[in-house]
Amino acid sequence: MSITSQNIVIPFNRLTVVGNELIYLQEAIESGHVSGDGTFTRRCHAYLEQTLEVPKVLLTTSCTHALEMSALLLEIQPGDEVIVPDFTFVSTVNAFVLRGAKPVFVDIRPDTLNLDESLLEAKITSKTKAIIPVHYAGVGCEMDSIMEIANRYSIAVVEDNAHGLFGKYKGKYLGTFGQLATQSFHETKNFSCGEGGALLINDPRFIERAEILREKGTNRSRFFRGQVDKYSWVDIGSSYLPSDMLAGFLLGQLEARESIQSRRKEIWETYYQELQSWAGRNQVRLPIVPETCEQAYHMFYLLMPDLESRQGLIQHLKSQGILSVFHYLPLHLSEMGRRFGGQPGDCPVTEDISDRLIRLPFYFSLSLEEQEKVIQAIFAFQI
Repeated sequence: MSITSQNIVIPFNRLTVVGNELIYLQEAIESGHVSGDGTFTRRCHAYLEQTLEVPKVLLTTSCTHALEMSALLLEIQPGDEVIVPDFTFVSTVNAFVLRGAKPVFVDIRPDTLNLDESLLEAKITSKTKAIIPVHYAGVGCEMDSIMEIANRYSIAVVEDNAHGLFGKYKGKYLGTFGQLATQSFHETKNFSCGEGGALLINDPRFIERAEILREKGTNRSRFFRGQVDKYSWVDIGSSYLPSDMLAGFLLGQLEARESIQSRRKEIWETYYQELQSWAGRNQVRLPIVPETCEQAYHMFYLLMPDLESRQGLIQHLKSQGILSVFHYLPLHLSEMGRRFGGQPGDCPVTEDISDRLIRLPFYFSLSLEEQEKVIQAIFAFQI
């Protein structure tokens, strides 16, 4: 019997209301200000700025748009090059390609699946304008090495921290190392408003222009602060402001940070502890988190022995009403990646990992009973 979406008992992801999300959503509606930069947007900005200790945070309609703003702020031009990990979501690359940049793909480390910093310097040319490390699964890249190389060559760093809000590297929050960083509040992330993102500005010289770019290229923010008596078109830009209703929902999630992260940690550690013996018997690798990192508990994945066993486990779990998924495909082998010169064998670790990785159900409301069902279904799978 084939299984359909109606037969899925345990989804891969489920958005959960955990605090004041619906109350704040109602308050935003009743306030009469449901467009961008209302009360709840400002409260989200303040929460993130104070918690992460960054000079400026600006909510955006998506992490993709925060990355696009980064490309604009860095004045990326046709012919420029940007260095990106090969194992990431297409937005990491697209935001810079839209400005005419050429992506330079770097393979990933076999342990953390992050950009391999040992390969970074060899990819730098006189055309390199930015390095975009991605903190995969909310586990920090080797930011000391990446920043040292970037600073030596005077290259900007934009952290794609879509997975890693509140994760740390050597005691410092992810997203606070590069000149700029981006966050995602998509429905699959730890903290969500359905669709949303944020730009973290660690270099104050970008703040004023970021406000202008985000406000359709106008100096509207200066007008509302009373710095000018009218606002007008002063630069290029677009509309990157999320609705204040979305900001209200997001604030409710951010305020529940401790309970959300505590529960996600419990789920992650249960998977890790319960699956260790099975993984050892079946040549399956569990996630690796270096001692220098405090992960964000964004996902739990397995690295299966090969593509056949990965696909087999996905189908086996689906037959039990459990939805699991694979993740990124190698960007250099995509249709667009090949246009930029990508060839098989360019990033061998990414090519191997992409075929073997499976992500397990992981969300705040995943019950102990549901997680046990997932684990028992995995135990029953024969490799």
